[in-house]
Amino acid sequence: MRFVIAGLTFAAIFYGSVAAQAEKRIFIIANNADGYGVDRCLATGASCGTPIANAYCQARDFTQAASFRKVDRDEITGAVPSSNPACRGSICNEFVAIECSR
Repeated sequence: MRFVIAGLTFAAIFYGSVAAQAEKRIFIIANNADGYGVDRCLATGASCGTPIANAYCQARDFTQAASFRKVDRDEITGAVPSSNPACRGSICNEFVAIECSR
């Protein structure tokens, strides 16, 4: 019986640590977000994007950025209206997806 309890305790601790490590969230931000240099680094996929994406995630209580990339408007379901007020003439903001992990 002790082995069963010990095994269940070990499994609960192991499963809890795996679940905590697997927590991820994707943030969609405009490429002109203030303070992060998104328009210059993240949207182009340049190497300077990694520390910027990490800073963005850490500001939201995540450990680091798992990935980042430019996102097309068509990929954002229902979040961006077709008549976006951020558009000026034919120029509209682009968006970046940052996947943060704990």
